[in-house]
Amino acid sequence: MKPIEYKELFERELFESCIPFWLAHGVDEVNGGLYSCLDREGNIYSTDKSVWMQGRCAYMFSKLSDTFGARKEWLDLAKSCLDFLEEHCIDSDGRMYFTVTKDGRPLRKRRYMFSETFYIIANAEYYKATGDETALKRARKYYDFVCAMYDDPATDPYKITPKSVPGVRDTKALAVPMILLNVTAVMFKADKERYDLYDKRARSLVEDVKSFRFGDTGFMLESVGLNGEYYGEVSSARVVNPGHSIELSWFLMDEAEREGDDELFAYAERIFNTAIDFGWDAKYGGILYFRDLEGKPVEAYEHDMKLWWPHNEAVIASLKLYKKTGNPKYWEYFERVADYAFKHFSDFKYGEWYGYLRRDGKPTEPPCKGHTYKGPFHVLRMLTQGIEILTELAAEDK
Repeated sequence: MKPIEYKELFERELFESCIPFWLAHGVDEVNGGLYSCLDREGNIYSTDKSVWMQGRCAYMFSKLSDTFGARKEWLDLAKSCLDFLEEHCIDSDGRMYFTVTKDGRPLRKRRYMFSETFYIIANAEYYKATGDETALKRARKYYDFVCAMYDDPATDPYKITPKSVPGVRDTKALAVPMILLNVTAVMFKADKERYDLYDKRARSLVEDVKSFRFGDTGFMLESVGLNGEYYGEVSSARVVNPGHSIELSWFLMDEAEREGDDELFAYAERIFNTAIDFGWDAKYGGILYFRDLEGKPVEAYEHDMKLWWPHNEAVIASLKLYKKTGNPKYWEYFERVADYAFKHFSDFKYGEWYGYLRRDGKPTEPPCKGHTYKGPFHVLRMLTQGIEILTELAAEDK
């Protein structure tokens, strides 16, 4: 297919399938915010609310308005999620909860900072879409809050205890600096007045991310020692999540483009090439969820499943690489992943995408469209970015 044909496919999927699914089934008209635990048809199977998803939904529907033109129903949902977060999801110490009841009573709070990071990008993007200065102030406040937490997690008021007994095998997780790098990219676009602050932080985060590379290869480990040590005698240290590495690759591409750093772009390109080749399932197609760096057994039960979001990230990354380099192999990667994903994840009957497939590409039973970790984010972000890039490629193709 040509770029224009994929663009039209992405537009149909976004505007006729995914957006309508969430607007029809996810909106909580009584309590505000979003229900994300939806079955195949959109029925709610759990009323508990993911704090992550309130932020991600507010970000995405603000992004849609900023990209394609403001629509009342999009901004209404974004504001409903932001209001719900503000009223119910922030603890007295400033930290945010992980899950709450449908009416906002706290259920669970976790040690990491992802609820806060999605709150930041939600407010930043809502400011971009509406000009609401209050949202920008919230984004700035929590950006500073999260960066302080990242720099010194054990201090007041965070007091984040280590996941393991300290002093034996102290480790750090790739997910944290990579997400903060993306959050910083969002803040760059929303908050021009603090450019120097974000520039300094972004460059520092890139260096932090590089400490997760395995030797001189393109492999990115999910966890390493505090100084980048590789504890290869234990299985958890050998884990590679190809989808995470692919997502990171385009975060780094964006930063390389911002800095005009060709060397960093090449670094990101190598990460993508390594991850897509390592993660691709030669037997059934699709991207495997976890692999062991040394080919040994993986302890996680879902290691050979196919999840929606790695495929979303691979579409974005391959399109960015093709647009930048013109190398036809990246268009081939794009088509391979997109064709697999639309064939196996997209539900042409009820809308949106399945979250989980077995290794053979069949949805788990009963299938779901959303849960605590899956909502209107990865798929919609892929389609939005895809439309933008494919529009440019289609214009060049004439």
